[in-house]
Amino acid sequence: MANIKIQIVNESTVLSDAQVRAAVPAFQTQVRRDFAAAFGIDADLSFVPQGTNPDPSSWMLVILDNSDQANALGYHDLSPSGMPLAKAFAGEDIRNGLQWPVTVTHEMLEMLADPDVNLTVFVQDANSTGGVIYAYEVCDACEADSLAYNIGGVKVSDFVYPTWFESFRAEGSTQFDFGNKITKPFQILPGGYIGAFNVTSGSGWQQLTATAGGIKPVDLRRAGVRVDSRISRRSKPRKEWKRSVVRE
Repeated sequence: MANIKIQIVNESTVLSDAQVRAAVPAFQTQVRRDFAAAFGIDADLSFVPQGTNPDPSSWMLVILDNSDQANALGYHDLSPSGMPLAKAFAGEDIRNGLQWPVTVTHEMLEMLADPDVNLTVFVQDANSTGGVIYAYEVCDACEADSLAYNIGGVKVSDFVYPTWFESFRAEGSTQFDFGNKITKPFQILPGGYIGAFNVTSGSGWQQLTATAGGIKPVDLRRAGVRVDSRISRRSKPRKEWKRSVVRE
């Protein structure tokens, strides 16, 4: 039995309770078999059907229809009671031809890895006068649905290993993500991105996105969030956070 308890709450109208309940065992397998082996973090999942009040003292992952955050597919932050909370917007996924279980597992794993949305990794530059802070988001770099893998017929998100954040690792020296598609630290696969803060540029948090032309920085506070993003609150100063509610 794990110390962390996560309630999977269905508040969607595009997914039935039966559809969500059927996917929960695959989510549990991913956490216990795959993620816990890499990060040492385990959780017990339980399903909460529509119209049932979840336990406010538990961590929650809520499946909704429509995004309340700049058309994002999902994000994670905190509930009104101060507990970790993730949201996945199944309606947005379906409208965009994407797999809703990939968004659910993306947010679930990132909530487990960084529940307070405050962990980062600093990579100092060669001159020791600056560097880049990377968000400790474990699914963003390999988040594309095409990189997801199958557990019992359910597509779940790929995720990076702790080695992805270790700049001393040589290319090809170890495994950097569960799907074994990434070959070096801080590599972003097509369709992926990562939040980064250049400490000397004064630009604040940016999203480094993998494009056909290379890695492109995007100022999140000016440009908004892509419709295919699964995000965290990190792009906003904490004083601007508003704690989420479970139901829209």
